[in-house]
Amino acid sequence: MLDDLYKYNGDDAMAYDPNNIFARILRKELPCVKIYEDEDVLSFLDIMPQVEGHSLVIPKEAACDILDLSSASASRLIVATQRIARAIKSALKPPGIMVMQLNGAAAGQTVPHIHFHVLPRHEGIDMKLHARQMVDPKVLEPIAARIRAAL
Repeated sequence: MLDDLYKYNGDDAMAYDPNNIFARILRKELPCVKIYEDEDVLSFLDIMPQVEGHSLVIPKEAACDILDLSSASASRLIVATQRIARAIKSALKPPGIMVMQLNGAAAGQTVPHIHFHVLPRHEGIDMKLHARQMVDPKVLEPIAARIRAAL
């Protein structure tokens, strides 16, 4: 399943696929449990969360990774990521927040559209493996509502 979401060019870097899952979410071809959206970014809960509240922040600019992203979009993306992290901290009260961004398949990136993961962290609660178990959006919606209320 995940193999269909990305392609590689000759030098083993990911190539941007306009039909990747995040591009399809941006075009509203696929649903998401939205937390925040403006003219530059979209944030939503990961449907395969590693922990409760695992959120994604993506730019609307089509860019595979941080190396392809324009400086202007990168700036807006990190500001939005910080805003989402603050809302998660306020809404879910974790003692820590982990912000993660991966570039290339060798780094663990599975979707060729740059994105930040924002994960609430609690001692003694292990993270699930990334992209392994899908959660029903009905379970995610109350969590998203709490985070949206904290924005």
